[in-house]
Amino acid sequence: MEEENGGLVVQSLIETVNEIASISDYRCAVKKQYCNLARRLKLLTPMLEEIRDSKDSIIPQQTLKALVSLKQALDSAKDLLKFGREGSKIYMVLEREQIMNKYHEVTAKLEQALSGISYESLDISDEVKEQVELVLSQFRRAKGRADDTDVELYEDLLSLYNKTDDSAKDLAVLRRLSEKLQLLGIADLTQESLALHEMVAATGGDPGENIEKMSMLLKKIKDFVQTENPNLDAPAREKNLPPSGSGQAFADGSHKTPVIPDDFRCPISLELMKDPVIVSTGQTYERYCIEKWLEAGHDTCPKTLQKLTSAALTPNYVLRSLIAQWCEANGIEPPKRPSSSGSNKTISTCSPAERTKTEILLHKLASGNLEDQRSAAGEIRLLAKRNADNRVAIAEAGAIPLLVGLLSTPDCRTQEHAITALLNLSICEENKGSIVSAGAVPGIVHVLKKGSMEARENAAATLFSLSVVDENKVTIGSLGAIPPLVTLLSEGTQRGKKDAATALFNLCIYQGNKGKAVRAGVVPTLMRLLTETGGGMIDEALAILAILASHPEGKAIIGAAEAIPVLVEVIRNGSPRNRENAAAVLVHLCSGDQKHLVEAQEHGVMGPLVDLAQNGTDRGKRKAQQLLERISRFVEQQKHTQAQIEAHIQQPQPPTMVNSGDS
Repeated sequence: MEEENGGLVVQSLIETVNEIASISDYRCAVKKQYCNLARRLKLLTPMLEEIRDSKDSIIPQQTLKALVSLKQALDSAKDLLKFGREGSKIYMVLEREQIMNKYHEVTAKLEQALSGISYESLDISDEVKEQVELVLSQFRRAKGRADDTDVELYEDLLSLYNKTDDSAKDLAVLRRLSEKLQLLGIADLTQESLALHEMVAATGGDPGENIEKMSMLLKKIKDFVQTENPNLDAPAREKNLPPSGSGQAFADGSHKTPVIPDDFRCPISLELMKDPVIVSTGQTYERYCIEKWLEAGHDTCPKTLQKLTSAALTPNYVLRSLIAQWCEANGIEPPKRPSSSGSNKTISTCSPAERTKTEILLHKLASGNLEDQRSAAGEIRLLAKRNADNRVAIAEAGAIPLLVGLLSTPDCRTQEHAITALLNLSICEENKGSIVSAGAVPGIVHVLKKGSMEARENAAATLFSLSVVDENKVTIGSLGAIPPLVTLLSEGTQRGKKDAATALFNLCIYQGNKGKAVRAGVVPTLMRLLTETGGGMIDEALAILAILASHPEGKAIIGAAEAIPVLVEVIRNGSPRNRENAAAVLVHLCSGDQKHLVEAQEHGVMGPLVDLAQNGTDRGKRKAQQLLERISRFVEQQKHTQAQIEAHIQQPQPPTMVNSGDS
């Protein structure tokens, strides 16, 4: 039994050393020390193999205890070296003293375990004994040795955290940090972000001040890297940076990528999200990043560390639309979502019985019998609402063209069932294209104009769902959907107004639809909704106005609608998001139009703008600052003009010549 235990211990030691030998690519802050440690431990392999292969297979009890201690020390070394390869680079610099204390603690354990082995009692060669003695002596020397530290790297991180006022110096610091830490590409930055999230997970959800500090430093480095390299290469699924020439142009001809609002960044990668999805805790992440997190075996939310009740990922359409709006406002091409390939297309897992039921319902839809069509459309509506598998199976069975055909039926109830079934089917990403390809948009517009109120509401909701796909925005706008949406926004129920507003918001992200909405009379309707007491549509109205104000026709109509007093009042007393949107509208109105600037001043906009610049959202702060700068320039210009007038008045006038004439 003792012989068997000894063999198992030795074999596990060999396996652990082999694992250590496979670890490489250590972080620069610990590379020298960790490479030396791994190299020394690899030298133990010949000793362990000779013990394993020895004819005298019984290991003395005292030596066996020492080998067990060595196994524990090697496990600690393996964990340390793994962290040196996978851990946060920023953490290893800021907490270098703690890291090195751990390193010395592990080497002391190794030295103690190796010293406890009685080599004379083991059947190993003299050469191997000498090699082990060499390793031992190296560990002993390493115990009292002071380590070289990169003081400049540490001080650069601290100065960046404390933020100097010298922007040129900050840029030099950021450049040094990105190079020394080897955070030069999207893959490097994403890996560092994941390493920090792993540390948060290890703390049980309490990141502490230090990890928050590191996250802030990483965000600054990432912003710098993206600004310096607007065409930065990254893996196709991770590349979120704006394309060449899409940044904001400055007077010197250079281009600078605008700072991405925090709400639009994935909490894992810190990148602009192109396919945001919601997890069960309500947090939003980039689909690719959260999928990687889940594939790594995590079952918690990276941000809150709450346990995920399911692995379901729900597309965040509203945030995707807001990101597209922000991109347009900043002259950036909206990030493209990865196209669905055949390999990851959703496949239905419905049973044969369920498929048979679906086929029977489709047969009824195609029968031409009104009663059968009404009942079948109603059942399909409920089935499509129930779960994702049903939505896929119903579409695969060929229901979409049949439902589209029923949109023009004179039977009110059948029409309601058909449009609602299409709405429920459109929740599935793959079905959106199929619905538009089946020629559904004209039928949906017909329902929007002529259907019952419930059918009109669901038609508007369907258009919103379909318009999430960028190319569908063009199709829907060109087929006459915008005027009836404006009508529903004006005269619909509360739910109808909400559905119409979300659809219009999404459609107007496309530049070509803005003029259509303005000409359909949406601005007077939005202004009325803004001033309605208890109307509950202020959020939606301001969001749409903020998009339309960037269009020349929209700007002119909004300016003529006596919007300034209303906008100033919202900036003064509105919610954070509404204050932000009101300021965005005001920025467009006051651009090149001093009349609106004067009117805003007369209504007391200065105080609310100062407050917004200090306490608003990131975008709200930027808009408030732009307005304050314009007002300041206007005031200075007025003072200069007044000074010129006064100087002209005070100049001595030439004497007037008097014609005496004849007396």
